[in-house]
Formats: sequence, structure tokens, C-alpha cells
Amino acid sequence: MNDRESERLVELREEARYRRERLALYKARIYSGRARKQSKLRELQRASDGAAARVRRAEARASAVESDLGD
Repeated sequence: MNDRESERLVELREEARYRRERLALYKARIYSGRARKQSKLRELQRASDGAAARVRRAEARASAVESDLGD
């Protein structure tokens, strides 16, 4: 994996963490009664799921490249 790909993977992981944190904060607001919009919850869940999927794909690509280089 080159530096650019490593940097991109770091960015994807940071985005995934950010999306997870936003989702967790909104869930806390719902549980405390300060937020009620289920549509916002679904939007944040989709964003979190999408970011996690992008990280998984990038990690799988990086793993495949590394295993190809090892052969």
C-alpha cells in the first residue's frame, strides 16, 4: 500500500468514527427526550453504515494488494 492509499484509509476511518459518534449523540438525544425525528435517526444510521462499508472495502482492497505483493 502506498502513502496515498494509507492516507485515504486513515481519512475513511476518521469519517466512520465521526459518523458513529454523531449517531450515538443523536440516539442519546432521543433517549433523553430532546429529539424526536426518526427520519434524522435513519439518515445518521445510513451515513454511519455507508462510512463503515467504505472502510471495509478499502481495508479489503489493501489486504488483497498486500497479499498479492507477498506472493
